Amino acid sequence: MKRFYWIREDETSGHTGDLHATYPWGLPGVRCPTCGVTWSAGVEAYPSVDLSGLPNHHEYEEPRPEPFEEFARLRELVRPLVPPGTPLEPGTKFGPLTGTASGSFGQFFLQNPWTLYLRAETLAALQREGVQGLKGCPTRLRFRKKHPPELLELEIHPHGRLHPECLPTDAPSTCAMCGRIPFRRPDSLALDVATLPAHTDLFRLVDFPTVILCTERFAEAARHLEQQDLLLRELPLKG
Repeated sequence: MKRFYWIREDETSGHTGDLHATYPWGLPGVRCPTCGVTWSAGVEAYPSVDLSGLPNHHEYEEPRPEPFEEFARLRELVRPLVPPGTPLEPGTKFGPLTGTASGSFGQFFLQNPWTLYLRAETLAALQREGVQGLKGCPTRLRFRKKHPPELLELEIHPHGRLHPECLPTDAPSTCAMCGRIPFRRPDSLALDVATLPAHTDLFRLVDFPTVILCTERFAEAARHLEQQDLLLRELPLKG
């Protein structure tokens, strides 16, 4: 059986990289009439998706909450541009990350737990090792030093779910209209084997997209690089 690992930052790496950057477009937040919550996840990003061809692309430039009907209209106009089945939560971002970068960067970089960057040569090395499903997207970052690295953002699609035994037994239901999960990520994680993808070695969970996961093949390739930027924690599997 395959092994799967939760990717997190190794805070002892000594690298000091930091980004002050945003995406050119994004879905608005939503004011949901069913659960009564105004919210925006702002976790998922599709840096390869260019909205400039949409006649109303300016409607995606300003972060703001919208009534559900308006949010749904804007979401459906974007849906043909993303892979089938993409959740497209409120606050989903599009286009290349644009801004400034400072500090030192290793082979990998996590600005936060849900965005993963890497050097162009690191991506090439992983692909030579046979790692599947990696999509490195160019960034538009201005570095405050000479000879900066070519830093790419990995576009990480949602696949897989936590096993139901991880979830609180008294948890309220996910909102049927806006899809909001009304409870925090459990501390103890186990993966539902039946939901895990076979076509990619890197993905994020559908129900908790802040969790980035990789397969054993990705983990082994990263170890061969002797990188010191990521901590890989194996998660248990349940059928």
